[in-house]
Amino acid sequence: MIEQAVVALRGVTKQFGKAGVVALEGIELEVRPRDFVSLIGPSGCGKSTLLRVVADLIQPSAGEVVVNGKSARQARLDRDYGIVFQDAVLYDWRTVARNIELPLEMLGWDRRRRHERMRELVDLVELTGFEKHHPWQLSGGMQQRVSIARALSFSPPLLLMDEPFGALDEMTRERLNGELLRIWENTGSTIVFVTHSIAEAVFLST
Repeated sequence: MIEQAVVALRGVTKQFGKAGVVALEGIELEVRPRDFVSLIGPSGCGKSTLLRVVADLIQPSAGEVVVNGKSARQARLDRDYGIVFQDAVLYDWRTVARNIELPLEMLGWDRRRRHERMRELVDLVELTGFEKHHPWQLSGGMQQRVSIARALSFSPPLLLMDEPFGALDEMTRERLNGELLRIWENTGSTIVFVTHSIAEAVFLST
């Protein structure tokens, strides 16, 4: 039995402005459950635009986007995906623990349940002992691990990642690539990953 695609793009086109730049044209793509798919290309080729179309952050000019069998908008409302950007986008006034718990607070989870889930995620991203630290006390790589943990907090079937390690030094980037593969194998999530690094794409993708 063929499993339903987690992400399906059918004839997706995105043009900015009535006579503007065509960032995407006629894109066809299917991502299956537990796939790790990398979108690779030079800066400005449209890979981040494609990810944002999947995430319903921008609307396509034409075509259809289906996420988990739903429209991209409904998938966003149903929290069918987590998203990680190049910048960690953490709240400096919240600790590591409270940054990770934020989506769960918004979903109305009680304190005990939030704390238990946070502990699982801190262990998963290997940040045990840093729960009470604030983002400004962490390295860039550690901040991104907090961001990944937060994106996974509500166990979404899909994780969208927009060059999450692009601003990090090469050694940190290589280490986090290995950690990301471990996290992917442990969670069984489907990942769509934007990068401009051929080596990174080859290492990570299925």
